[in-house]
Amino acid sequence: MRMRMRTAAVAVTAVALAAALAAPAVAAPTGPGAGTGTVATAGTGDHRATHRAMKAAVAAGVPGVTATAGDRRGTWAATAGVGDLRTGKKRSPQDRYRVGSITKTFVATVLLQLEAEGKLSLDDTVDTWLPGLVTGNGHDGTRITLRQLLNHTSGVFNYTADEDFGRTYFLKDGFLEHRYDTLTPEDLVRVALAHEPDFEPGTSWNYSNTNYVLAGMVIEKATGRPYGEEVRRRIVDPLHLTATSVPGTRAAVPRPSSRAYSKLAQTATGPTYDVTRLNPSVAFSAGEMISDSQDLNRFYRALLTGRLLPREQLNEMTATVPMDATHAYGLGLTKTTLSCGVTVWGHGGGIHGSLSEAATTKDGRHSLAFNFNGDWAGDAEAVIEAEFCGD
Repeated sequence: MRMRMRTAAVAVTAVALAAALAAPAVAAPTGPGAGTGTVATAGTGDHRATHRAMKAAVAAGVPGVTATAGDRRGTWAATAGVGDLRTGKKRSPQDRYRVGSITKTFVATVLLQLEAEGKLSLDDTVDTWLPGLVTGNGHDGTRITLRQLLNHTSGVFNYTADEDFGRTYFLKDGFLEHRYDTLTPEDLVRVALAHEPDFEPGTSWNYSNTNYVLAGMVIEKATGRPYGEEVRRRIVDPLHLTATSVPGTRAAVPRPSSRAYSKLAQTATGPTYDVTRLNPSVAFSAGEMISDSQDLNRFYRALLTGRLLPREQLNEMTATVPMDATHAYGLGLTKTTLSCGVTVWGHGGGIHGSLSEAATTKDGRHSLAFNFNGDWAGDAEAVIEAEFCGD
């Protein structure tokens, strides 16, 4: 659930579990789908630059890439590389994969829907909903608002940055021993509260997965139901996102899917491990969800064009705080200004063996979602740049 490199990576391990986010072959001239790994509808645009960026990621070490793009010309889907290193089976445009911190956009959307219904306010404090939970080592839930959780200005320490936690759940020996452990959200918050805050609430910005664990807990307190159930009934079912799920403690990725691979260390060298099966409670509402590229494009188009939120809440969601010269963070949404001047909105996410990106223009007319099934190599930003800016 890490925040991809282009959006200020925060994980201390090389595994993609910290939502720092990071994030096909094109139809040949002989006709749609003529290139290996390409599926395209008639009349789609020229995605050759995207194809080259995907192949470059594979050349850099990513086992395989799957991507789907949509624009005014239609839908284009493609793959590069392999989905299974043992058998050589190719990736599929229909692959389901762990989306890591893209989960955060779903969680923020549910909280904003609850605000629109008058069930809570983003200006409520964390202590209002989770009394006495966020306290100790300078943390004070009576001074942190729900809005500050969603835009990462709370100052709450990021639990995935804890060194002991990283050794236990991300690095080789710890992961192989503990990959099926069930963790509660309270366990994850406890890790964070063993550290001092990063800063006073509202005074700075720092990506923290703990913020979204707390946000998921608030949803559950406000509704009396698991946060995943709220995601399903409010977003997944209405939008008919048939490949999207909140797995809870389920270790497998539903088919069709590829294998997921990691080096399980802070290096791109050494053995490659199959990390497809794991208990995603290590991420909870900060990054446990599973989806595919088509569903992600549909979700972000619906969100940005007002199908999921009233105008007031969508305006709140897209009010940003700066991250760096080209990136800003709203409420579960990253705003990125690309080299060609195009602005895209979305999120990236990583979890063991999986790096994913979703980017959509604010008018919903052009979208891209893709996944790397390895977490140690490849330039996700280059794929986004290629799709929206070309060469």
